[in-house]
Amino acid sequence: MAFTLPDLPYAHDALAALGMSKETLEYHHDLHHKAYVDNGNKLIAGTEWESKSLEDIVRGTYNAGAVAQNGIFNNASQHWNHNLFWEVMGPGADKKMPGNLEKALTEAFGSVAKFKEDFAAAGAGQFGSGWAWLVKDKDGALKVTKTENGVNPLCFGQTALLGCDVWEHSYYIDFRNKRPAYLTNFLEKLVNWEAVAAKL
Repeated sequence: MAFTLPDLPYAHDALAALGMSKETLEYHHDLHHKAYVDNGNKLIAGTEWESKSLEDIVRGTYNAGAVAQNGIFNNASQHWNHNLFWEVMGPGADKKMPGNLEKALTEAFGSVAKFKEDFAAAGAGQFGSGWAWLVKDKDGALKVTKTENGVNPLCFGQTALLGCDVWEHSYYIDFRNKRPAYLTNFLEKLVNWEAVAAKL
């Protein structure tokens, strides 16, 4: 099925006071994400993938043994990744973390603080472009992972609960090359924990 650029679930300037500027969202959503949608639609036109769901395209075109992924996968996966990224942020991100999520994170990592430390370390330690994730693994366990480029948890049969884009276009306008500061700000000010808890 054709890819469609979703509207942001908040105004372009809604996160500015929380560390993600209107300019960043205009570039990141309106240009970068739109490019994945447009390029993906061109690449799947007339192929077996044209009528498949986005998730099926991501899973079906991922090549675990490849040094570099193919164009259909790259654009489809980045479209999926960004859909989730916009969902898990919000201007109401200073709300208290729902109890069920706090309990699950504490059981899995020892404390919410340790989860945040592990998540920030994964994102900061991802060489080059990629993503940091909180996932529910196939065995139901919560884990922090990181992936290169557009690779995402769907490729490994995992459920993504939280994803943070650590490509430079996600943070350079606001944080320049300070990726660790961007990750800390993301966890402390931008994440909509209710949206994350809803994915448990």
